Order: sequence, then structure tokens, then C-alpha cells
Amino acid sequence: MWLPLVGMTALPHLGGLYGGYVTRKEVKTWYPTLQKPSWRPPNAAFPVVWTCLYTGMGYGSYLVWKELGGFKEEALVPLGLYGLQLALNWAWTPIFFGAHKLKLAFMEIVLLTGTVGATMWSWYPISRPAALLLAPYLAWLGLATSLCYCIWRDNPETKDE
Repeated sequence: MWLPLVGMTALPHLGGLYGGYVTRKEVKTWYPTLQKPSWRPPNAAFPVVWTCLYTGMGYGSYLVWKELGGFKEEALVPLGLYGLQLALNWAWTPIFFGAHKLKLAFMEIVLLTGTVGATMWSWYPISRPAALLLAPYLAWLGLATSLCYCIWRDNPETKDE
């Protein structure tokens, strides 16, 4: 049973690797030109935090999958919500860093945050530890949503790009 454990824990990192590829150039060129709040975390924190969050959410999805006995009908909502939030998570970086769509990125991250909350809610009766593994992710998204809003608000010349 180690293959589902490793595969489901690693899955979120695929989007993280793509996001890192999209972000790599923009963090050195476009991102420094933006007005950002003084309280934003340093750039070096983001890959460390996302590595931990992706690992936790992936392992949590494995716990839910295992508890439900695999991909069965009762797994549709909890793992479907998980898949939706994962797709939204992976989409944010290309919207923000790739397309420079600050307003759209803000709207998308609000939707992502709500979807993570719904995922936690659906996981809690199945696996309390899995739901709690998403708590740091939800907290980080609170910070990231605030940061995204401030960047959109403080960079009016790029609002309608």
C-alpha cells in the first residue's frame, strides 16, 4: 500500500513544480516592480512553505482515500472538492505570475480559500487528522489572499491588464 501513499502525497507537488517554473523569471523581473505591503513574507519563504503545505494536503488526501476504501461513490464529494481546490491552487500562479492578472488572481484565490474550507469540512467526519492537516494551508491562504488583495489594490496601473 505504499504506492498510493507516495503517489497521493507527491501529487500536489506537480503543480508546485510547474508554478516554480512559471514564477522563476517573473520573481526577478516583474514581481519586484509591484508595490507590496511591508508585512509580506520574504521570497525565500514561499518554496519552503509550499513544500510543507503540498506534502500535508497530499498526505491528508491519502488518509481520506484510505479511510473510504479507495475511489468509491462516498469519496466523490471529499476527494472531488480536494481535486477542485488542487486545480484552483495550480491555476493561481499562471494567472498571477504568468498573465499578470491581479484582479483575476485575487478572485481566484478567494474561491480557492473557500474551496479549501469546504474540503476541510467534508474531510472532518471521515478523518479528523486529514482535515487538520489542511489547517496550516487554510491559514496560509488567509495570508496569501490578503497579500494578493493588497498587491491588486496598490498597483492600479496593472489592475485592468
